[in-house]
Amino acid sequence: MGKLRKALFMLRKLKQDFHRLQMDGYDLASDMHSTELGEYYFVFHEELVSTGKEQALIKRFDENGIPINKTYIDVTDKEYVYFPISIGQMGLSVWHTYLTTQQDEDASRFLKFADWFMEHAEMDDKLGARWMTDVALPAYKNPGPWQSAFSQSRGISILLRAYQLTHNDEYRDMAEQALIPYAISVAEGGVTSYTEWGPFYEEYTSEVPTLVLNGMIFALCGVQDYRRVFPEHDLASRLYDEAIKTLVTIMPQYDLGYWSRYNICEADWYADIDPATILYQKLHITQMRMMHKLSGEATFKKYEEIFTKQISIINAMKMYRVKYKALKKIGRL
Repeated sequence: MGKLRKALFMLRKLKQDFHRLQMDGYDLASDMHSTELGEYYFVFHEELVSTGKEQALIKRFDENGIPINKTYIDVTDKEYVYFPISIGQMGLSVWHTYLTTQQDEDASRFLKFADWFMEHAEMDDKLGARWMTDVALPAYKNPGPWQSAFSQSRGISILLRAYQLTHNDEYRDMAEQALIPYAISVAEGGVTSYTEWGPFYEEYTSEVPTLVLNGMIFALCGVQDYRRVFPEHDLASRLYDEAIKTLVTIMPQYDLGYWSRYNICEADWYADIDPATILYQKLHITQMRMMHKLSGEATFKKYEEIFTKQISIINAMKMYRVKYKALKKIGRL
């Protein structure tokens, strides 16, 4: 029954994914550099996030409007979990609603997300503030709870907008504490893998580097938000500069010639090649466009063009032949 359930789940995902061949990516913010934080780098629309069209695993909301995710198909010990990454995306979509309406009611709804990050931070004298996800990561052999640079980034982006909205220094202070894990290795409880290409901010932490491309780029957004609000902050500036250098150096590794890779994980229990789905290929294209706009680095423009040219039915079918083997290897089929 478990195998049948996984197969049906993946068939539904496949159908949804092919539908995305004709869809555009996220709109990008017009301003990525000023000290006043307006739109997030990727413009999330509340209706699309809350209904699961952009966050398919959001299935419930608590009394404060905080989303609760359904766990992924390979998780067996629990069905629902608070997922900081999704909570951050939902919060940023509410922020975009507020930017449009300028209504106090929408500002109050947004601040509930900032307060969630305040109340659920795990504090440590060495590690600063972390938002742990209390669920297993079977594909990466992490029994949970696990820390994530992506979660750190979401928290920072929410808290700094709350700080500028309210002038409450507690939001600013928590955001600063959330930068600390970026400077600490995964093995020591932080969120960074130190690789041959440079420091890599991990979406999914494991005993080995997992190097999820989209997660690294989203992780950088929180660093950039902090750097924008506090341009003299040494750690934020260093983390940003190191991330740009790493991404420029590592990008050729994500090009399969016909498609992009989702990640680079060289563990013997992981797939040799795990290509991006159509959804993530499209996201990589948008992220490359965003990174070029943010940094001016020509490498990102180059890979935006490469990944865009790769989009075709033939290449997508080729990708899914490889993806099938990857999903089998990591136990999702």
